[in-house]
Amino acid sequence: MHLRTTILILLALAGNLQAEPLGEYWGTAEEEAKYYRIVEVPIPEGMALEAGSFEILPDNRLAIGTRRGNIFLVDGAFDENPQPQFKRFASGLDEVTGLSFKDGAFYVTQQTEVSRITDTDSDGRADQFETLSDKWGFRHYHEFAFGSKLDKDGNTWVALCLSESYRSKVPFRGWCVKVTPDGKTLPVCSGIRSPCGIGPNEHGVMFYAESQGPWNGSCSLKVLQPGGFMGHPVSFNWYPLAKELGPAPVVPNSQSRLEIERKRVKELVPYAVVFPYKKMGRSISGFMVDRTGGKFGPFENQIFIGDFSLSVVMRATTEKVNGVWQGACYPFREGLATGLLACQFTPKGDLIVGGTNRGWPVRGPRPYALQRLDWTGKIPFEIKEIKARPDGFAVTFTKPVDRKIASQPESYSLTTYTHIYQQGYGSPEVDHTTPQVTAAVVSADRLRVDLRVDGLVQGHVHDFDLQHVRSAESRPLVHSNAYYTLNEIPNK
Repeated sequence: MHLRTTILILLALAGNLQAEPLGEYWGTAEEEAKYYRIVEVPIPEGMALEAGSFEILPDNRLAIGTRRGNIFLVDGAFDENPQPQFKRFASGLDEVTGLSFKDGAFYVTQQTEVSRITDTDSDGRADQFETLSDKWGFRHYHEFAFGSKLDKDGNTWVALCLSESYRSKVPFRGWCVKVTPDGKTLPVCSGIRSPCGIGPNEHGVMFYAESQGPWNGSCSLKVLQPGGFMGHPVSFNWYPLAKELGPAPVVPNSQSRLEIERKRVKELVPYAVVFPYKKMGRSISGFMVDRTGGKFGPFENQIFIGDFSLSVVMRATTEKVNGVWQGACYPFREGLATGLLACQFTPKGDLIVGGTNRGWPVRGPRPYALQRLDWTGKIPFEIKEIKARPDGFAVTFTKPVDRKIASQPESYSLTTYTHIYQQGYGSPEVDHTTPQVTAAVVSADRLRVDLRVDGLVQGHVHDFDLQHVRSAESRPLVHSNAYYTLNEIPNK
């Protein structure tokens, strides 16, 4: 895995990094279970299933790509009480962390290449393996490659991990490249550190999940902007291989702030959604957008994203303001059994999750697991979405609020902060401010509250605490915190 440095591993072995007991992270596991139950999908005895990617086949079987280099085809994973049957389709691959299927072929992202794999004689086993692209280097265990589902043009987008946290030793490590159906490899952007998920946001624009580390004060979702710079300059040495992108950007100053440096470095892309470290995961991972048509509850068209270290699933929403992507993240479900790497919505509208604990400490107690989150049909009282407004924020809820409480400005607490943009590993939260909510206007249906805020800070995470808000039935929120990354304040 790519989510911890050697130093952190040594600290963990020394007992300085302890896994929290399940159910005691956000402290909401018992309440969450009323709305989203965890269903075990049994794994055959003796099978070490380290799931790294998922795909749904046209016949509604589940395909699983594993870190151990296998692709399994699974019948029965979506049944109410699953007793699945596993069949190995392919083996001998290398860290399958991207899986897509089209026109009878799998498009597979491995550490070393994007492959097209086909069963030409229809016997249920792969027999044709084609390399579409291997235009990047591979020399180090940390050099992971995360591949997207095929986009509308049949391209695979690949986010390439650095050789180490501070090194890019072989071509295009720390870059995103796009692999076309005919095998062309097109450089997209530089500056990636340690990705662990890639795919479209709810608006169909390609994003990736970045881990906390050098030049990254916290985990974040970032847009893969063509020609952009994602923030870690060590990969600038490969610009001579991507002449179509022009010269390398200016190297940012360390011990600065991203909001300052994006004015100096025109290619620098700000984090769209910051996941405050520990509060919202430590190593965010694979993500999917809910396109279930309401089968998964009230969060359709939102991003669901896992976390490797803390074994949780979170939500995120994004919007484009003044031409810049930004948005919010929200707690969702804790108590999963292992470190999560991948997730996939099923035809029935459930969410399959899986992963491993190999390589870095994780909170879940098992070395690997395959689980499913099923909506019980009950709607939780949650912050559904936060959007920026010129004078504050619009907060929507999943259920009507108590109008009297929700219309009181003192029901809302806000703090803001940013991180040091630096070469060093991670960052504390810095430059704290305390904006004041001066008005709260409740909509007629009581599902939205427009907050007028004095003291918005561009470039800061706006940390919401809504513990005093109540539903019309006098219930508290399941999760009262949310975190909005305000890269831009909307124009009036």
